[in-house]
Amino acid sequence: MPDIVFEDVSFAYDQIPVLKNVSFQIETGEYIGVIGPNGGGKTTALKLMLGFLSPQKGSILILGKSPGKMCPRVGYVPQINAYDKQFPISVLEVVLTGSLFKVGFWGTIPAEEKRRAHDLLAEVGLQGFEERPFGSLSGGQAQKALIARALMCDPQILLLDEPTANIDTRSEAAIFAYLQKLKGEKTILIVMHNFDAIMKNTERVLCFQHEVSSIKPEEVCKHLTIGMYHSPGGHSRD
Repeated sequence: MPDIVFEDVSFAYDQIPVLKNVSFQIETGEYIGVIGPNGGGKTTALKLMLGFLSPQKGSILILGKSPGKMCPRVGYVPQINAYDKQFPISVLEVVLTGSLFKVGFWGTIPAEEKRRAHDLLAEVGLQGFEERPFGSLSGGQAQKALIARALMCDPQILLLDEPTANIDTRSEAAIFAYLQKLKGEKTILIVMHNFDAIMKNTERVLCFQHEVSSIKPEEVCKHLTIGMYHSPGGHSRD
């Protein structure tokens, strides 16, 4: 069975349609890019996969089951602006929030989870940053920390929402290099506006513009890009 199945899914905010009769499947181990205009439904689709929203029509299966808000088999990397960088929390503590479902009765985090957090920070290139304030990190460093957080539960599916927005090209390249190591091991779904990165790194592209079409990366041409970025009816909710 595919890891992700959308079957005739529709969703609207305040009666303004965002997704209309959307159907697609994502197989185990696929590396999928998601593109489309603001308001086209990209982030809404992620929220539906995570169980934060429920479809108003149709059905969704994640690993053969209905989406659940705390499903440990799905890792999520939100947009960096979803985090308050003024909040007093260390990099290690941010990563350990990915293990909250394993916290003991007395609120203690198992030693093996702390070791895993240290290992993941080393993997993403943040060894030695454990005790630094999360708010002191650059945009690229913060995104790497959030990727490590998402991987704490060893998920089968990894969802990333604009992980390279507002970061430098070197940091972007480092993030994609790390994701490349996970290719085939995890099912990866990455939402972004960088078409060059989409074409170079992903195996298949889902184009969201209220409806969804599946294309190959090499088909993401400038003509398609221009066509997809006309304003979708004047609303900007995605």
